Amino acid sequence: MNKVAKMLAKIIFLGRWLQAPLYLGLIVILGAYVYKFILNLFHLVVNLDTANDVQIMLGVLDLIDVVMIANLLIMVIMGGYETFVSHLHLENHPDHPEWLSEVNAGTMKVKLALSLIGISSIHLLRTFIEPATQTNFTVMWQVLIHLTLVLSALAIAFTNRIMSVSH
Repeated sequence: MNKVAKMLAKIIFLGRWLQAPLYLGLIVILGAYVYKFILNLFHLVVNLDTANDVQIMLGVLDLIDVVMIANLLIMVIMGGYETFVSHLHLENHPDHPEWLSEVNAGTMKVKLALSLIGISSIHLLRTFIEPATQTNFTVMWQVLIHLTLVLSALAIAFTNRIMSVSH
């Protein structure tokens, strides 16, 4: 029975590698966001002469939104792989992200929650800049969703802090 238990443990441990294709898929999506960013930037620059201040601001917010989503993807890809699959072995690399050395499942959740709040803030700001395009009901739901994200992030951070103090 001991041999069976050891073999089962090895198989389960190797199972973590099933996540690797998921992270590769996220890299493909990251490439799609780079493409979208370049298209949006090109559109903004080409139409700069005819655009008014609000259109330029909305174009910039769209670019910031794409960048924030790309940052979220990088955190998920690198942090998730490092935490759940295997070490990236980047300690001596000159471009080693500082946050990666502190990453664990708890800090990943907090960082992801804060990123989602940032993305939600951009969408909310966009709504407030162009209020005529949204109904009051839609604006109310966007604010409620944003507040829910903020409260969730606070709860996650508080829980993570309690758990790290207890260890």
